[in-house]
Amino acid sequence: MLAAPIPAHDAERLAALHRLLILDTPPQQRFDKVVQFAAAEFDVPVATISLVDEHRQWFMARVGMPLCEMARDISFCGHAIAEPDVLLIPDALADGRFADNPLVSGPPHVRFYAGAPLTLPCGNTVGTLCLMDSQPRQFGPVDLAILRTLRDLLVRELGRPAEAKHD
Repeated sequence: MLAAPIPAHDAERLAALHRLLILDTPPQQRFDKVVQFAAAEFDVPVATISLVDEHRQWFMARVGMPLCEMARDISFCGHAIAEPDVLLIPDALADGRFADNPLVSGPPHVRFYAGAPLTLPCGNTVGTLCLMDSQPRQFGPVDLAILRTLRDLLVRELGRPAEAKHD
């Protein structure tokens, strides 16, 4: 298993994440609705909004993911935050970076992953909007466009001033 890389400017990325003041907050309907829509739209059992801090990936909103968080080094989203665009893995068993990952060999038995980086206007990527399935699958241009649009809406929502945020 290839551990998730640490981006070159991780200190600045983490500072941007902490400035959002959203880590470990209670569920918020506006984010829950996005993952519910994504799971239904893409017909996947798992959809999450993940924020990646120094040691973990925290699921700010989730459908089909029983965990609240997991170690950053084994997370797919830890890899996705280092990418400039969607990290697409049609079959994790066929990808040397992930084939022996415990999330592939054990629950939730990830085979398909699509993670859209949540990059703030300041240039720091704080997390992902991701989709997972226990079956390999293809992801076409229309799927990518929809995922990117949802990601862009989330980034805009994350950047709104706290007093302007309403469910």
